[in-house]
Amino acid sequence: MKKNNFVFHTILALVLTLTIISVSVVFTLAFRPLYYLDISALDIPGQSGYSEEEIRDNYDVLIDYNLSFGGGQLEFPTLAMSEPGRIHFEEVRDIFNLFKYMAVAGTVVSIAGIVFCIRRKEYKYLKLTSILTVALPAVLGVLVALNWEQAFVTFHHIAFDNDYWIFDPATDPVIMILPDTFFLHCALMILGCVVLGSVICGVVYRRRKA
Repeated sequence: MKKNNFVFHTILALVLTLTIISVSVVFTLAFRPLYYLDISALDIPGQSGYSEEEIRDNYDVLIDYNLSFGGGQLEFPTLAMSEPGRIHFEEVRDIFNLFKYMAVAGTVVSIAGIVFCIRRKEYKYLKLTSILTVALPAVLGVLVALNWEQAFVTFHHIAFDNDYWIFDPATDPVIMILPDTFFLHCALMILGCVVLGSVICGVVYRRRKA
């Protein structure tokens, strides 16, 4: 492969990898059935003291807020919220907005690059993407397997420059309906989606090269 082609395929692979990751994050955020299943599996009503209907209503508002691109404040139907809690959720939405923008922009750029490569019958980017997307889950999977709680705390220290993410149930009772195990399930779902993307890229590459 010519040097220019290798550089192009590497850049496209990086873009496609980031797109797969971003889409996986947004998909997991929007996939409410995961939380609905955890309501029973983790006995959230029993642990929090809230009814399943109330838990769903407040969770749905939180997800709607995070799926939006801004312009409105978070107001839980029945749960109180402190000012630090409000600030934290605004920061969380900013992070999700970044993933949403990356997912949209990455999809457009990736499609353009893929169409260009198909016309030239070049598929090296698929092999590179398959390798890159499987490397990330491998590293994160090891960290999660070794110590999920430490990985969870470390992520928050990296993502936020304050300690507003440490909620007091007395002032921010929403934390009672968001157990750590649910976030673990979200992380596993994201990793699963990324691995699926890696497998699809690898299978398509092999079939195109066959």
